[in-house]
Amino acid sequence: MSVPSAQTDRYVHDRLPPREQWPEFRYDLPELRIPDQANLVTVLFDAARANGWSNRLLLCSPGQTLTYAEAEAQVARIAEMLIRDFKLEPGNRVLLRGGNSIGMALAWLAVVKAGLIVVPTMPLLRALELGKVIDKAQPALALCEVDLLEDMVLAAQDARGRLPILAFGDPGRADGLEQRAARRSPDHAGCATAADDIALLAFTSGTTGVPKAVVTTHRDILAACNTWPRHVLKMTPDDIVAGSPPLAFTFGTGGLLIYPMWAGASVYYPDVRFSPETMVRKMRDNGITVCYTAPTFYRQMAPYAKALGIPSLRICVSAGEALPDATRQLWKDATGIEMLDGIGGTEMWHIYISAAGADVRPGTIGKVVPGYQARVVDEHDQEVPRGTVGRLAVIGPTGCRYMDDARQTRYVAHGWNHPGDACIQDEDGYFHYQARDDDMIVTAGYNVGGPEVEDCLLTHPAVAECGVIGKPDAVRGMIIKAFVVLRPGQPDNEAMVEALQAHVRQHIAAYKYPREIQFVTALPRTDTGKLQRFKLRELA
Repeated sequence: MSVPSAQTDRYVHDRLPPREQWPEFRYDLPELRIPDQANLVTVLFDAARANGWSNRLLLCSPGQTLTYAEAEAQVARIAEMLIRDFKLEPGNRVLLRGGNSIGMALAWLAVVKAGLIVVPTMPLLRALELGKVIDKAQPALALCEVDLLEDMVLAAQDARGRLPILAFGDPGRADGLEQRAARRSPDHAGCATAADDIALLAFTSGTTGVPKAVVTTHRDILAACNTWPRHVLKMTPDDIVAGSPPLAFTFGTGGLLIYPMWAGASVYYPDVRFSPETMVRKMRDNGITVCYTAPTFYRQMAPYAKALGIPSLRICVSAGEALPDATRQLWKDATGIEMLDGIGGTEMWHIYISAAGADVRPGTIGKVVPGYQARVVDEHDQEVPRGTVGRLAVIGPTGCRYMDDARQTRYVAHGWNHPGDACIQDEDGYFHYQARDDDMIVTAGYNVGGPEVEDCLLTHPAVAECGVIGKPDAVRGMIIKAFVVLRPGQPDNEAMVEALQAHVRQHIAAYKYPREIQFVTALPRTDTGKLQRFKLRELA
């Protein structure tokens, strides 16, 4: 018998897509069957006590550390303060604006513990972009790090009804979150939510330029903890985790908060924004064992990792964009570690195809994670023969539900999620990523995946970064165009264009070489490191 919703504010519930547009949810493994009454944060802290982790470190930064017990008390105080001081009711949305910090992590957990819906936003968003999130989510309150208040104040002033803001990150601030929370109880029980109550409204990182709001429940995240983290990642309570993905992004929320809590591990947040050299030094000096970041950052960190060494490091997770094999090998040469690749997305909460250790095969993403099923289909949703390019389709314990968005039916069809990736599945069940399915380049009748050409270009010693797109062409339909960032000291002349074209023709099929190469100083990327190919197409 299902448990009634505890969320009296039905704003998001009422804007879910019609049931017939939902994906099918499958809970085929025993560990995926979550009780019908469950609050994500309460479950995680209850498990920490039951497993004897209360006095182990959970959250660490250069100026502060909190054990599981200390963090739980802080979260309880903040949760009670939100309810009492601001008269919030379960189901109200609370916008979060902050970097990767202990304050941001505590705020995220407290909002969810209180039965509210957390709406995290990327720290680099400006007032105009924040305004769009506010218009759609209609939050009752914003929690904002003190260093990021300027744009938050501007966006809040433009919001209907003037959105109230509570600052955090300055313990001495008289009316800040920390001082308000200190007056509240460390034993606050939180909200007894139904597992299907909503925990998170996550806005996509905007690789297409038009963000969508993805609805995620307590059940979704608890079930996901028993898929990739349990069967592939296999963290232990002795692990210390660090990385660059923002906590506002589900890759960061999972990897740098929820999954470490599930495993009894600890998380290290730096007091500075990571540069490649800084990240290597921080990992080395703080005994980091698990790292999360995007392929581009691994490539940039490799020379520092090789020179300085990171002896504690044992797991390196790459996600957020395609992992070129050249980057995988560069990192392995620098550290001796076989990178753990994965593909996932905001719509599905986290990673659903991956491989680690001895299961890694060069040039592949991996196999479907236990708890999920995946296949490659044609435009009619019929599975294609192994070895054939098609659209990836996934089904499992998580799935896409956009809030009030007509694009729901593009993502979900016949109960399956269609993340928008073109893949090949081989005879052994491994998935080979080709491109975003709208990024496939069809040139003179040949299908070419931009990431394959990028991977080849990256093996040239002059190339630091690159992005490849299809450019419309009257004769070929499309031609392959590459945007290339050269290493310092390399000439951006016609001779370099010819050298790079010859390099591609030498290493992969000749029809895949870029007929146009444009040298640029930087590539457009999201906060999470994803290449924004739509911006490259605009440039072309």
